Amino acid sequence: MDKSTVCPVCDSDIHGRRDKRFCSGKCKSIYHYQLRQKQDEFYLEVERRLKANRRILKRFNHKGYTTASKSDVLAEGFDPNYFTHYGKNGKGDVYLFVFDYGYLELKKPGKRKYLIVEWQAYMSR
Repeated sequence: MDKSTVCPVCDSDIHGRRDKRFCSGKCKSIYHYQLRQKQDEFYLEVERRLKANRRILKRFNHKGYTTASKSDVLAEGFDPNYFTHYGKNGKGDVYLFVFDYGYLELKKPGKRKYLIVEWQAYMSR
């Protein structure tokens, strides 16, 4: 009795070895590419958000050190939940960084602003 197997990608009959799973190298490649895309979806989304955050901080930071309204930065699509690392200044304030651009939320009564800076070597202490 010959047990016929079917390719999971194109549904054609598979000929050859008993343990062969795909009808061709092309179908095997397609299957593993699709599998990898599903597995990497989370990482790709995080990377996309980090790049968007960096682009937004860079757009607001013209001089290397600036303040911007929190609402303006958030309106551009900035997501403060995504950052790569943090650094402290001499006062002990903690800046959240997205690669080489960082921000510190300034909380003054009635005004919410971000202090946006570029990474400096002294912040790694």
